[in-house]
Amino acid sequence: MGSSFITSSGFSPRPAHQYSPPLYPSKPYPHILSTPVAPPMSPYNGQSQFSSMQQSTVYTPYSQTTQPYGLSTYGIKTEGGLTQTQSTLQSGLSYSPGFTTPQPGQTAYSPYQMPGNQAHIYHIAQWISILFEAGQSPSTPIKELEDRTCRGGGAKTRGRGRKNNPSPPPDSDLERVFVWDLDETIIVFHSLLTGSYAQKYGKDAPMAVTLGLRMEEMIFNLADTHLFFNDLEECDQVHIDDVSSDDNGQDLSTYSFATDGFHAAATSASLCLATGVRGGVDWMRKLAFRYRRVKELYCTYKNNVGGLLGPAKREAWLQLRAEVEALTDSWLTTALKSLSIISSRSNCVNVLVTTTQLIPALAKVLLYSLGSAFPIENIYSATKIGKESCFERVMQRFGRKVVYVVIGDGVEEEQAAAKHNMPFWRISSHSDLLALHQALEFEYL
Repeated sequence: MGSSFITSSGFSPRPAHQYSPPLYPSKPYPHILSTPVAPPMSPYNGQSQFSSMQQSTVYTPYSQTTQPYGLSTYGIKTEGGLTQTQSTLQSGLSYSPGFTTPQPGQTAYSPYQMPGNQAHIYHIAQWISILFEAGQSPSTPIKELEDRTCRGGGAKTRGRGRKNNPSPPPDSDLERVFVWDLDETIIVFHSLLTGSYAQKYGKDAPMAVTLGLRMEEMIFNLADTHLFFNDLEECDQVHIDDVSSDDNGQDLSTYSFATDGFHAAATSASLCLATGVRGGVDWMRKLAFRYRRVKELYCTYKNNVGGLLGPAKREAWLQLRAEVEALTDSWLTTALKSLSIISSRSNCVNVLVTTTQLIPALAKVLLYSLGSAFPIENIYSATKIGKESCFERVMQRFGRKVVYVVIGDGVEEEQAAAKHNMPFWRISSHSDLLALHQALEFEYL
C-alpha cells in the first residue's frame, strides 16, 4: 500500500515550453498539474533567461510540511483509484491527550458524504490511523510472537466483599478487548420507548412504543421470575462475582429461596450501601446465594432462553423479537455479526459495560440472544459507579498491554474512553454497524 502515496519524487519536470512564465507566474500546483487553458507559446529569443525552468526547484510547492498524504503509514485505495487522506476537519477522531469531542450531530468518523462502500473503506482507514495515534498498533504475526510471552494477568480488583475477576493466564495470547455499550449500540430498546427511533427513521411511532413496552415487560418478567430482581433490586452489584466471597459453597439444589427469610430481612433493613453491604454475615451469605443461582441460570440458558421461558412465553418472545427486528431493519442481526467475529478469535474478547442494573441487563442479554457473545464474567453494570470506573475495573482485570476498543453511542462511554486513551467507535446508525463489521471482517480491527 505504500506505493499508493503521492510524493514529490514521483513527478518529473515537463519541458519548459509547456508552461510559459508570462502565462503562469508563480502559480502553485499543490496536488495535480492541470493542462494549460491557453495554447503553448513559442519561446522568446534569448531562451537562456528561462533556463531556471529546467531545474527541479520549480516544483517546490509540492513539498508539504504540515500534513503528509495518506493516513499514518497506510494508504487505502478506493474504487476510483485515489488514495483517501485524513482531513484536518477530523481532529476529533484522535483519542490522544488532545482529544476533542465531535460537534453534536456530526458522525464520529467522517463529515464527507461518500458512497456507502467508499465511506466504509474510509472509516476503516481512519480507524487504523486512530489506533496508531493512540500508540496501540494492530497485532501482526511477528508482534504476536514477541508479545505472547509477556502477556500477564490484570491487577487484582479492589473493594470489600469482592472476589477477584478471572484474569487471563500468564501465557494468554489476548491482544484486544472490545468494550461494548448495550442500549442503542447492540440493541434498540430505549429509543423505542421514547419514540426517538421512529422519528429518526420515519417508522410508525405508536407501533415502536408498543414494541418497546412489550419488550420491557418481558425483560422485567424474566428478571423478577427467574433472576431474583425483587430481592436484588436494592442490592445491585457491578459484577456477578462481587459478593461471591460471602458464599460458603453450600449446595443449592434443595435450597428454598422463598422461605430463607432474605426478603423479609431486606424490607425491614435500611437501603443498601454503595458497596452492597447491608446485613450481617448470614444475610450476606443469602445474598451471595442468589447471585450464584443467577450465574448458574445464565450459564445454563444463555443459548436457550426459550427453555427458561417455557413453550407459551417462548412463542411470544420469538414473535416479539421478529417484530422488533423488522421495525429496526435488522439492527441486532447486524451487531451480532461483529460480535460473532470477535468471539471466534482466540486473541479477542467481548466485554459489556451498561448503565442498566446488573439483573435487568442479564435479562436483556438473554432475551436478545447475546449470551454466546458475553460470558457472564464479562458483563458489568455501571449504574452505581459509572462507566469510567467500570473501564478501570476491566483494565485491572485484563492488564494494560492489550488494546481496548470502546464501541458505543453515548457521551459517557466516549469521555471514559478518552480518559483512558482508548479508541472509540461511535454507533449512531446502521451504516456505523456495517462499517464496524467490515473492519472486523477484513481484520483491520
